[in-house]
Amino acid sequence: MPRTPPSRTPPGGPPEPVTADPPGAVASPLLTQSWLDLAFLHWAVAPEDVVGLLPPDAVPDTFDGATYVGLVAFRMHRVGWLRLPGVPYLGTFPETNVRLYSVDAHGRRGVVFRSLDASRLVPVLMGRTGFGLPYVWSRMSVRDAGDTVTYASSRRWPGPRGAHCRITVCKGERIAEPTELEHFLTARWGMHSAFLGRSLYLPNVHPRWPLHRAALVRCDEDLVAAAGLPAPSGEPVSVLYSPGVPVRFGRPARPAGIPTS
Repeated sequence: MPRTPPSRTPPGGPPEPVTADPPGAVASPLLTQSWLDLAFLHWAVAPEDVVGLLPPDAVPDTFDGATYVGLVAFRMHRVGWLRLPGVPYLGTFPETNVRLYSVDAHGRRGVVFRSLDASRLVPVLMGRTGFGLPYVWSRMSVRDAGDTVTYASSRRWPGPRGAHCRITVCKGERIAEPTELEHFLTARWGMHSAFLGRSLYLPNVHPRWPLHRAALVRCDEDLVAAAGLPAPSGEPVSVLYSPGVPVRFGRPARPAGIPTS
C-alpha cells in the first residue's frame, strides 16, 4: 500500500490516505459506466494558481508541495442509471476532461472538473442540468492503431467554440507497481463540485487501475487554457495509459459527509 503523500491539510483534519483500491463500496449505484482506452497527461502547477477554481469547501490537494492539472482522454462506455443496463449509443462516446486535485474538510480526496468535452449532446445536457458539471459538446474521435492511440476533439457548444485537443500516445509496458505520484494522480475515489449553491461529493469505486507507461507522440491542445488555467509549459511530468475499468458512482454526500439514501 503506498504511503500517504504530503498534502495541504484542509480545515477539519488531515486528508485520508491515498489507496490504490477503493476505501469503500457502492451497494446501490446511482450511475454505472466503463472508462476505456485512457490517456492521462499531467502537469505540475502551484496551488495558489488553482485555489480560486475549486468549490468553496475544497482546497488543492498537493504532492511534495505541488498540485496538478490533468488532461484525461478516453472512451465512455455504456453509461447506465441505477441498476439498469448501460445505454449502448447515447451512453457510449469519447470524452476528454480537464481536472484538478482537491481535498475537503472531511479529508476526502477527489477531483474537480474544469471542463468535460463529450461527443453526445444528450449526455452533455444531462450532465449540465442534472449535476451542474461543465460538460461541453464537441466533435470527437478515438483511434486505436495498435501501439498508438489518437484522441481528437473540436468544441461546438457552449464554447469557446473551436477549442481543441489532439493527443497521440504510444502504449508501453504494464506498470507492476505504480509510483506514489502515479497513485496520487489516478486513485481518486470521488468528485467535488458545487450545484445550486451547495457543495457536493460524489463517490465512485472501480477495480485497481491497470496502468501502462506511455510516450507522448503529439499534444496540440488549448483545453487547459480554455478551462481558466495557465497554458501548460513544457512536457507533462506524467504520461500514462490504461485499457480501462468498470465504474460505479454512489449517491451524493450531504455537507456533513453522510451519503444520501
